[in-house]
Amino acid sequence: MTTTTPPLVGERLELDIGGMTCSACANAIERKLGKLDGVTASVNFATERATVSGLGPGDASTAIAQVERAGYTAAVHTPGDDAWSARAAETRTTTLRRRLTVAALLTIPLCDVTIILALVPAWRFPGWQALCVLLAVPIVTWAAWPFHRATLRGLRHRSTSMDTLVSLGAVVSFGWALWTLFVDPATTPGYWLGFGTTPAGADSIYLDVAAGMVTFQLAGRYFESRSRRRAADVLEAIGDLGVTEAQVLADGEERTTPLGAVRVGDHVVVRPGGRVPVDGTVTDGAASVDTSAMTGESVPVDTAAGDRVIGGTLVQGGRLVIRADAVGTRTRLAQMAAVADDAQRRKAAVQRTVDRVTSVFVPVVIGVAVVVAAGWLIGGAPVGTAIANGVAVLIIACPCALGLATPTALMVGVGRGGQLGVLIKGPDALEASGRVDTVVFDKTGTLTTGRMTLTAIDTFSTDADTALATAGALEAASEHPIATAVTAAAGGRFGTPGPVEDFVAHAGLGASGSVGGRRCVIGRRALLEDTGVVVAARVAAVVAEREASGATVVLLAVDGAVAAVLTVQDTLRPGAVEAVTQLRALGLRTVLLSGDSETTAAAVGAEVGVDEVIARVLPDEKAGHVERMQADGHHVAMVGDGVNDSAALATATLGIAVVQGTDIAMKAADVIIVREDLRAVVDAVQLSRRTLRTIRVNLVWAFGYNIAAIPLAAAGLLNPLIAAAAMALSSTLVVSNSLRLRSYGRS
Repeated sequence: MTTTTPPLVGERLELDIGGMTCSACANAIERKLGKLDGVTASVNFATERATVSGLGPGDASTAIAQVERAGYTAAVHTPGDDAWSARAAETRTTTLRRRLTVAALLTIPLCDVTIILALVPAWRFPGWQALCVLLAVPIVTWAAWPFHRATLRGLRHRSTSMDTLVSLGAVVSFGWALWTLFVDPATTPGYWLGFGTTPAGADSIYLDVAAGMVTFQLAGRYFESRSRRRAADVLEAIGDLGVTEAQVLADGEERTTPLGAVRVGDHVVVRPGGRVPVDGTVTDGAASVDTSAMTGESVPVDTAAGDRVIGGTLVQGGRLVIRADAVGTRTRLAQMAAVADDAQRRKAAVQRTVDRVTSVFVPVVIGVAVVVAAGWLIGGAPVGTAIANGVAVLIIACPCALGLATPTALMVGVGRGGQLGVLIKGPDALEASGRVDTVVFDKTGTLTTGRMTLTAIDTFSTDADTALATAGALEAASEHPIATAVTAAAGGRFGTPGPVEDFVAHAGLGASGSVGGRRCVIGRRALLEDTGVVVAARVAAVVAEREASGATVVLLAVDGAVAAVLTVQDTLRPGAVEAVTQLRALGLRTVLLSGDSETTAAAVGAEVGVDEVIARVLPDEKAGHVERMQADGHHVAMVGDGVNDSAALATATLGIAVVQGTDIAMKAADVIIVREDLRAVVDAVQLSRRTLRTIRVNLVWAFGYNIAAIPLAAAGLLNPLIAAAAMALSSTLVVSNSLRLRSYGRS
């Protein structure tokens, strides 16, 4: 295979791997790459991709050569381009289908001939045994070649895989058949090639076993390959939402432009039926926008000038002109794809344990099969019986299902979450969600929309216009939602805010500075009191009255005296009440963590129905509260949106960030919610739990199947042909069980 090695960016390299047939192959490649100095590697059998860390610039060719020395092919993965892996998967499926068809067409008459001639000796004709051999040869050679090739490759590199078991079983069964036929033929009149002793006194030489086993194995691999491809399609559906070109409006004319050439500030046109190529703001037109593929919301959103839209959504019934605010990798769609792609590469802790088990399982099974065959021979059993039982152990023990149990469920679960507007960063997030018993919500921007508006100004030593102008000037330098509301109100009335001197931002409390030569402070009561401002009883009464309604208030002091109380009102995020109700129904404790006063926080807490409200929490104190809950034995999920939540998100057992939040918050989180509806948090918890439950069921089945079946095969109670069919069915059941996650419905 010819590979092109692009410059390596950073220390992490992704490789598309070709030639893997089971999880043991992935383990072998990991070990081979791990022999490079300072290199660690993780190979995902389900996605056929390797992530290599610790390489230096330009060392991609070294990693590829190491993979090829292990007997596999590799190519540097191009982010966002799954064409190579798609072609490889399609080629593999087509090849398996072709081999399966030939094997099945030859196995059916082979088995028919042996059964009929076994039951009706009078119908036997000269050379009928040779005919059966001729029918079996293409099956155990050409059709079974993928298993033999993998086995030979493993022998060259002193490693084994599931394919080793299949190949050995086919070779031993066929070899014993030839030995019995040509070297030591039976002289009993009832001699035949078939399934065992018959009324005619026949003996078995297992040509049917060799052919049937290969056919069943090919069938299992074929359906497994198709199912794995369907699982990968769930993730790739996110990438399919993107477009490659945009209609850019310039000088009154529309030009078709490659998406990579679109820049922030450009205006793009999207007609009915088209997908929005960028994240931006509508400047002209009106239409319904279907956001279901991006956010999971089933009802189209009516959109007009001034509204924001996100890339990947579908425009219906109207023409929109959109100013690009985010392009390329900065768009939400690109970030979703990156998170989903990263998630499918990472391995769960349970999968790492499974990998260690399968790395030693195959050689142990081969040893057990040899011991079983020898034991039967020593016990006086016929050679054919001993070989049959040894072959049955080889086939039934194939741990393919074990290797697929975790990655397929993770891949489908992460992909389904992406379709529902829930980005799960990796298996560790899924595992953490299964332990969570407490959900902590930030208030502003999380339980509420964070889009506050100024609703009232109560003045004491100045007029409302002067108070608003002063407050607007002070808050202009802040990005807090309260500051944004005050600044917007001031800007709407007075335009550009006035200059501020000696500006100081007090984290979580407010701001101070000089406006028009007068010393001003705006923020919480605590900030004013810390700066020596006395809050009179009549001011406190107004504050209490406003906060009792659930509003948020800030105090403005000018030259050491309270000048005004400004009231801002926020609205609950859609689905907030339902989300809290459903989380409590799941047995989770809910907590509201807010920097607002006790009165305001309690009013919001009562409205949404949380179990506990913790108020007046400074940004740097949020992580401390999470730590205290964890010290009390709770597993905490923190839901937040801003920079002030990032430490708490990173501290919590599970961090959940809403996508409207800051980049820092989203980087600190384990799960990102891209839906406006807060019920997506419930989806995140429920989907994670269901995915974990699916993984556990898969592992129980895979382990239980092997544990129960190997003793049966060793005891001679399992025909090798039945063992082959059962093993193939086992892998198919595991993948099919994982695919059930695709039907998970949104809340």
